Amino acid sequence: MSEESESVSVSVPEVRGVTPDRLLHAGGNDQPSAEDLVLASGRDVTPESLEWARRRLSEEGRSALDKRLP
Repeated sequence: MSEESESVSVSVPEVRGVTPDRLLHAGGNDQPSAEDLVLASGRDVTPESLEWARRRLSEEGRSALDKRLP
């Protein structure tokens, strides 16, 4: 048996205009911000979308973000 690590790093090209997956995932212990929720939902950050996100977070808590992430 080899003592070498079996994990392999693969470089994936990023598509322009698409948020990379690594930026969308939030840790399980943090509190998402309204901006996090807006971005996860694919909306533009505007005063209206931030207000929408604040309402969702106050009603649903962290699950509001979890519902929108892969």
